[in-house]
Amino acid sequence: MVTQYIFYIFAALLIFSASMVITVRNPVHAALFLVLAFFSSAAVWLILEAEFLAIVLILVYVGAVMVLFLFVVMMLDINFVPLREGFARYLPVGIVIAVLMVVAMGTVFTSVYFSGAQMNVVTPTATDVDNAKELGKLMFTEYLYPFEIAGAILLVAIVAAISLTLRKGRSKKSQNPAEQVSVKRKDRVRLVKMNSEKKSG
Repeated sequence: MVTQYIFYIFAALLIFSASMVITVRNPVHAALFLVLAFFSSAAVWLILEAEFLAIVLILVYVGAVMVLFLFVVMMLDINFVPLREGFARYLPVGIVIAVLMVVAMGTVFTSVYFSGAQMNVVTPTATDVDNAKELGKLMFTEYLYPFEIAGAILLVAIVAAISLTLRKGRSKKSQNPAEQVSVKRKDRVRLVKMNSEKKSG
């Protein structure tokens, strides 16, 4: 019963933080609420005995991705007032899409696949079972080809991002150390001789 209460607490905290991410006006506050949502999800995964996924979620998303998000948001300092000017115009479309999503989720959750008869009882695993070890065995044996395909897709995405960044026709500023070292005084400084002006009166 204690574990169930803890699950309900973190699940409610996850729903609250996720709703705050899309409702707060300040993007920095939204990113911080997203960090809280990640921590709540990690706690839920710990309750489900998925320790490896919980640790990876905290280390990768909270420790790296969200820090990058906060850095970019604070560095750009985007003025969101002009972006919100057309919000009322698209509000009916957003409400219709939200209602359709709620209906679709309700249809899924009320199906027979989510009934109590279909749910398996989760039995506690032994203390000597290592989740990371078992996940590694499955990843590099049974799911080796999907793992390699995912790696190839990520590699293609990285190459595409670099090629789009370095495409031609974009003004790039770079330094040439050879030209900086070989520069001479006459190339940078020009001495001009002028006659002095006499004071009037």
